[in-house]
This record gives sequence, structure tokens and C-alpha cells, in this order.
Amino acid sequence: MAAEVQPLQPIKLPKGPSTISAEQQYWQSFGTPLLLDPSSHSSPITHISFPPPPPSSLTISSSDLFAVTSGSRIQLLSTRTRKVVKTISRFNVDDIAHSGNIRRDGRIVVAGGDSGAIQAFDVNSRAILKTWNEHKQPVWVTQWHPTALTELMSCSDDRTVRLWDLPSDKSTQAFNGHQDYVRCGAFMPVHSGLLVSGSYDQTVRLWDSRAGEKAVMCFKHAAAVESVLPMPSGTAVIAAADNQISVLDIVAAKPIHLLRNHQKTVTSLALASSGERLLSGALDGHVKVFETTGWNVVAGLKYPSPILALSVIPSGAQREDKHIAVGMQSGSLSIRTRLSGQQKIQAREREKEMKALIEGKIDEYDNAKKRKRGKGWEKRVRGKDFTGEGADIVIEGNARGRVNNNLPWGHALRWGQYAKALDLVLESKDGNSRQQTITLLTALRHRSALRAALSSRDEITLQPILRWLIKAISDSRITRLTTDVALVVLDLYADQLGRSEEIDALFVMLMERVKVMVEASQTAWSVLGMCDLLVAGAEGGAAEDAD
Repeated sequence: MAAEVQPLQPIKLPKGPSTISAEQQYWQSFGTPLLLDPSSHSSPITHISFPPPPPSSLTISSSDLFAVTSGSRIQLLSTRTRKVVKTISRFNVDDIAHSGNIRRDGRIVVAGGDSGAIQAFDVNSRAILKTWNEHKQPVWVTQWHPTALTELMSCSDDRTVRLWDLPSDKSTQAFNGHQDYVRCGAFMPVHSGLLVSGSYDQTVRLWDSRAGEKAVMCFKHAAAVESVLPMPSGTAVIAAADNQISVLDIVAAKPIHLLRNHQKTVTSLALASSGERLLSGALDGHVKVFETTGWNVVAGLKYPSPILALSVIPSGAQREDKHIAVGMQSGSLSIRTRLSGQQKIQAREREKEMKALIEGKIDEYDNAKKRKRGKGWEKRVRGKDFTGEGADIVIEGNARGRVNNNLPWGHALRWGQYAKALDLVLESKDGNSRQQTITLLTALRHRSALRAALSSRDEITLQPILRWLIKAISDSRITRLTTDVALVVLDLYADQLGRSEEIDALFVMLMERVKVMVEASQTAWSVLGMCDLLVAGAEGGAAEDAD
């Protein structure tokens, strides 16, 4: 790549008609992804929860924190900044925490554990306020009562569901009837005296605290029940068993829908859009979005690891969807945020400021805004903290190396905008565009930034990359480069096959081209073997003549 790369003007390809529905656009608007990847020894994230809204009759404000349970710790994150505010790790060394839940006033966190203990913690001091040891096996569910501040429920592997009161030293009521581990449960809305639980005995049971310890209703399933979720109306319950989701009508006492849209076990359920949408997360790494009228899939999201926990976190008086938080088997926490109107304006203004800075027109921008910058403004802009709600910057790999910054893609590369740089060079019609593409991809590979440049692409932006690979894969001079790019593309988008005819056709063309190259390589190896035999024979004959 020693040849000088001449400046060129970027040429944008015309965009085709949009095939994205309004529903998909809404869920894709949860952008600005923040991926919190703890250290490599971190445990899977098993639970994400936020306090329910306060009843209209009460004046207590809901907390602006949400809880993430992983291993032997509970992390409390701010819904405004998406940053960890507090970490509660006052569990035994060999204990695993489950189902950390914040009370709606934000003052107390309750959690169960593998030891069978239930602990209540003060949020401010992180001190242990209460410990119950009545359960004899791991406690997988703890949940606060929707209206009473001191009451809560628990579900345990000892096959029981229990009610607790914070001032009391013992459970106030125990429900018996499950024949196997009870791994999920919740209070029913509207009728707070009702509880629902799901068990590995393949049943969902409804309990009434006024009717004694026996279940008042039981729904049989074909597999172990991993998650239950009451609907806001209080007349239906959503239950996940294996890779199926059932909609159970409490009034009619029968299932009314069965959803089979996941390939692997569904582990988590969450409601969004004031109960008009249901989100499900599964071990296949997919989040499916269902509308709750006809129960059709309207959108979906893909994650790099099996999903164990899922929550849609609202904000504001209208409880509008704000964050989609997903906890994974790998220990990573993904938070996608939907910006409000004012935040969108601020984000666009930041983009304009950064564009002016990159293009060297920052003075014109300041004049238009009638702004004066103090000393050290450039350092502050470059080092600005973008990890809050408006974060839309991902920095990966090593940023060292020299590039031609006079080129549009050179500017983008300099500022870590790898995907933009690749789009610019692929859109170019310049005679040197092929050499520039090779130069850029080589630089991205050296900086370990190929994955960052190739990820999060849709049907339109993925096509130029596949077309370039189809043309360049046969060039033996850059075989290692094209192989690296192709492997990353396959790793990122193999699970997307079957969704777009254009993308499928390009993958088939790439496969056929690779087959031709493999056959040519095999022929070349055969010829090499024959040549080796001839050379060996000639050398042997020459040695005999010499003797």
C-alpha cells in the first residue's frame, strides 16, 4: 500500500424504496447502543428489573434506578445516564444472587440467593436490613407488592411460594402445590391478593392469599415453565415454556394463543408501550416484539449471546419506552435508548458541530451560533463523555497508523468513524477507488476495527461490501485480506440469511466464486506435487550421473 492515494469526492448511491414498516422504525429508533462488558470472569446476567409506577392514590415517586443481577452482586444503574450508581455485593463468597428488585420508593433492594436466604438492603448505605432463612433451597424470585411497601413474595426450588412482611421474622403465608422447582412468579395487577407462579413441573398456578395455601387455577404445559408475566388488565398471563409462549386467559381458564417464533428456550418476557407490545428474549439470541391484539411478530432484535434477562425501562409521567436492557450469558449488558425530541435535537447539533470540526469549518459554525470558545475547547470536545443517553460512538481497536486525511474517508477514519469511512470509499467512482478500498481495509485490519466497520448494517449498506468481496476474492495478492473480511461478514450476518432475496443472491454468488478459487487452488497443489516429483527425479538422475 505504498502508492499515494489521491483525494476524491464521495459519491452517494441512490437509496431504494424503504421496506421497513413504521413498527420496525420505532424499535430501530432504540439506537445509541451502550454495551457494558464486564471483566472476563463476570457471571451471566440473570435478572433486570425496575420499580413499578406508584399507584395513583399514593404520592411516593418512583425511583430512577434499575437493578441488574449478576453472580454474587446487584448493580444499580441510573435510567438517565445508564451508568452504575451503586454495587451491592454483600453475599457469601459461594452464594449466587437472584432477582434483585428495587422498591418503588428507591430506598430498599430485595434479592434471593442460592443459599436459600432472602436479604433486604438499604440502597444508600448498602447495609443488610433483613435476612430470612425460611427457604431451604435457592430462591429464584423476589418481588415487591404492587401497592404495599412492606410486603413481598418469593419463589424457591423448595417448591413453595411465600409471602413476607418486612417487619416480620417469618413468612406470613406459604403456598404449596408445585412438584418441582419454582423458577418464576409475580403479583397479579388489579387484584393484588392474587399471585401467579411457573414451575419445572410444567405448570402455571394461580394463588389467592384469601383462599389458603392451595392453587385456585392450574395450567398444564408441555415443558418446564421459565417465565410468567401478568398482563396489565389482570385477566391474562403470558407464560414461556421451552421455545413456546402461551397466552393464558384467567377468566375463561384456558389458553387462547400459542406463539412458536423462537428456535430455542424463551427465558425472559417484558411488556412495552403500556402493555400493547410484548417482548421475549431467548437462548437463540433473538428478541421478538409481538403486538398484543393479534399476537403477531412486528419487529425483532439480534444479540451476540444467549439472552437470560430482558426489560423495557420507561420514563416520564407517561411511562414512555426509554431503554431496552438485555442481559446475556456472556455477562454483557446491552442498553438501547430511544432519544426524546429534545435529546434528538441535541444529538443533531452535536453531529453538526463534529462535522464542522472535521471539515475545518468550526469558526463558521461558531459565528452562526454566535458562540465563543475558551482555551482548551478542542480537547474538551474530543474528550467529551459520550456514555450517557446520547451516546452513539463506539471505539474499538488500535487507532495508530498514518492515512491521507485529505480524503473524506481519511477524515472519518481519523475520528474513529470506521463504518462511515468504509461506506465512503465503497461509494466512490474514482479510478483509484479499488486501491483506496484495499488501503482502508488493510488499515482497519491493523487497527482491529474490521468488526466495528462491518457490524450493524442493513440490507442496503451490506450489499456494496458483498459485491466488493465477489470481485476481489479471486485476486491472489490480497487473499488474506479478503478472507479476513469475508469471515467477519459471515460471522455477523450468517443468521440473517433467508430474510432478503438480494442478500441471499449475493451470498450464493460469493460461495460460487469461493468454490472456483478452491478448485483452482487444489489444481495448483496437484501441479505442484507433480513438479516436485519431476524435480526429485531429475535431481536423483543427476546424482547417479555424478557417481
